[in-house]
Amino acid sequence: MVEFHQIGEDQVGLRAPEKKDEPAILSLLARAFGQNNEGRLVERLRACGALVLERIATDRDGNLLGHLAFSRVTGSGKGHSLKISCLAPVCVDPAMQNKGVGTKLIQEALDDLQGMGEDLVLVLGAPDYYSRFGFDGELAKKVQGPYAGPIFMALPFTHAGHKDLPVEVSYATPFQEFE
Repeated sequence: MVEFHQIGEDQVGLRAPEKKDEPAILSLLARAFGQNNEGRLVERLRACGALVLERIATDRDGNLLGHLAFSRVTGSGKGHSLKISCLAPVCVDPAMQNKGVGTKLIQEALDDLQGMGEDLVLVLGAPDYYSRFGFDGELAKKVQGPYAGPIFMALPFTHAGHKDLPVEVSYATPFQEFE
């Protein structure tokens, strides 16, 4: 069942994608990023079973407006038992950007992910944008991995996700193409 939300003048539905949505997702990723790398990443994450959560945003006619994916990240050291995921990629159709679609898609997906018992979520992106969801660059300094740096942020959902750090993380194999 699709739940629709009023975002500005638009009605936007949020749901899990179906197999039939995959070509439209690849097309959207290519338009949003101007290349096919992110589409290949999503396909490979699906194929290896690393996706934890995937969501799409559609209009009332079923046209794809946005997409995001969370995949499993493996921790070692003190945080080896943490349930960690990363948000990548996330995109909105260029014609619908800056209208709140991405914000609603991310917030709803984060709520779903928290309900699934995740301890910690990681993201690589604009601090001004992702900090509105609670992502923290200072906390991310306690997470060692291939993407550590000034635009690397972490969002803890549990006490363990905040306190069982530092942790060294490994991303799913399909991310190695981007390292």
